[in-house]
Amino acid sequence: MLGLGYRREMAGWDMAAVLADFFEVVPENWVHRDRAPLKALIESGRPVHLHGVSLNLGGHGALRTDFLADLRELIDDLGVMHYSDHLAASGDAHQLYDLFPIPFTEDEVVRVADRISRVQDQLGRRMAVENSTWYTNVGEMSEADFLMAVVRRADCHILLDLNNIVVNHKNHGGLDLAEFVSQVDLDRVTYLHVAGHEFDARFGLFIDTHSQGVERQTAQVARHLREVRDLPILLEWDNDVPDPDTINRELACLRSTTT
Repeated sequence: MLGLGYRREMAGWDMAAVLADFFEVVPENWVHRDRAPLKALIESGRPVHLHGVSLNLGGHGALRTDFLADLRELIDDLGVMHYSDHLAASGDAHQLYDLFPIPFTEDEVVRVADRISRVQDQLGRRMAVENSTWYTNVGEMSEADFLMAVVRRADCHILLDLNNIVVNHKNHGGLDLAEFVSQVDLDRVTYLHVAGHEFDARFGLFIDTHSQGVERQTAQVARHLREVRDLPILLEWDNDVPDPDTINRELACLRSTTT
């Protein structure tokens, strides 16, 4: 199965012509808004998954129980099967609308896993956490070891973002995409994220912009995991969103077994 991140730029598109089997939306954008567009997608036979940006799982502030109550209502209203957020911090006193790394330490494994467990208790279901990009970090564990330690302790799922692994490897070295995937318990993975990224000469870093097509190697690994593990792939394209024909060509590339 192939999915697409549904963005506001797509509101005027003929979604019946978009060659996606499911869609993903940011729940924060729909908690108190008209859900008719999402229900239309669901009624067309294509599920909607929720991928959040504000749980602040890696932060130190209190979990937002009011938001979690609204989120549970949204999940129930739409009949959502998959909910996820980022294994990162996003602000304590204020929502910063950005993602910040969690130190890769044993103490942080315990603290963050406890926060995830409390979220799951309030939602009444398991969630997935996404491995995030990071531009500087500290700790004695590898990213893959940290991810697996957290999800095992919290008994949660993984939303495995292949593009983020590639960006982190280009910026910091360490495990490449194949090596990282080999250390992940794929039985815990709900689906895969793929996207594009760009090099920013101002910082001397590759930035996770979601504004380009998917790199060839990333697409190849995603297709392989879909074929051998039946893992769905979701295309994220959040900035400089192209026309529907370009999106469909990208989805066709991800669907192909020969490119």
